[in-house]
Amino acid sequence: DCDALLGQVIISQTNGAGTGRSWLFTDLSDGKLMTDLRTLGRGGGLPLMSESVITDAGWHRIGFVWDGYYRALYVDGTEVAKDTDPQAHLEAADGGLYLGAGSNLDAASFFSGLIDDVRIYNRAITP
Repeated sequence: DCDALLGQVIISQTNGAGTGRSWLFTDLSDGKLMTDLRTLGRGGGLPLMSESVITDAGWHRIGFVWDGYYRALYVDGTEVAKDTDPQAHLEAADGGLYLGAGSNLDAASFFSGLIDDVRIYNRAITP
């Protein structure tokens, strides 16, 4: 269960059942950037995790792209993780969208930095 791994959440969304997925977050155990958006159903697909850990206190541009088949994570315009298997039909989430908090609003998931200039597109773009 990826929800148990949540560290600091950057963006998340709930579905109609009140549960949801974290779009971008850092892993609780090692600080690696991750996404939990994946193929329909909890058993479908795996979270995507980068090998990169951001440890400085500077500003960084973080990106997540899903082109309809593959997910990719970016830090400062550089791809840091990409699927090797396609992830078609990501789980739908039509509820609340949260910046800096997990979809369960648990204080442990709150992002402890600053978030600025958030953009969400309905098409794949080049970060």
